[in-house]
Amino acid sequence: MYVVSNGGVALDFGDDLVGKTLEPRAFFGELGLLIGDHLRSADAIVTENSELLELGHDEFEVLAKRDPQLLAQFLRRAIMRVVLNEQALIARLRHRNRELQGALDSLRSTTSLLDQTEALARTDELTGLTNRRGFALHLERCIAEGSLAGHVLILLDCDRFKMINDSYGHLAGDRVLQSMANLLRAVAGANDIACRLGGDEFCLLLRDPGREEAARITGYIVESARMLVRTHSQQPQMTTLSIGACMIDGNGGDGRWEHWYSRADKALYRAKRAGGDCIEWLD
Repeated sequence: MYVVSNGGVALDFGDDLVGKTLEPRAFFGELGLLIGDHLRSADAIVTENSELLELGHDEFEVLAKRDPQLLAQFLRRAIMRVVLNEQALIARLRHRNRELQGALDSLRSTTSLLDQTEALARTDELTGLTNRRGFALHLERCIAEGSLAGHVLILLDCDRFKMINDSYGHLAGDRVLQSMANLLRAVAGANDIACRLGGDEFCLLLRDPGREEAARITGYIVESARMLVRTHSQQPQMTTLSIGACMIDGNGGDGRWEHWYSRADKALYRAKRAGGDCIEWLD
């Protein structure tokens, strides 16, 4: 243990901990004297011309026997110093924990905003359906997993949609597109994906429904559209639909996806050429 007789000593604890400056009558290194060898907890740097008194175990024993009251005072100061140091350490740890918690909260908030932004980037603003970009990402996952086989691709087009925009205005056209989206949401299962590709063109990808179930779903879509057209004939809420569909019997890799899309598109064109309000399959 060392006692500063005169001058000054600075203690550097490292690890961005607050240092301490010792003036005359202060001491340091008492833990080594009381408990023996231990890891050094601070570097002592003399800041000016100073005189230090060193007390080893033998000197400390003599001093303790000669003046018990002085020993008690020393122990009180040593214990108080340990307690204060512990309190300061706890306060710093709490402050760091608060900073860390704040950083984690900020990170969670940023991650949530990024997720929301990414979700918006994959969503059609008008209808709330997946947009073309989101549909492409979904396809990429299916292709990577080799899980496209057994899916059914359905392309849907609103018949004479331009006439509604020209006759009733774009707000009426928007209502038709939103009705179309609601209809697709109603028939899409948890593993299916409904998409607005753009304009009045929509897409429905059914996950492994089987041909009979897919035919039932497409039939339901067409019949529901007809009913909505009849119900809202004065202020159109819907148009009849042209649908082109095909079964996917490959995994979509090596450019095969374009093949299936082309087949569904040809079926859709056949339906429109037949006057619309019908379903065409191209398997």
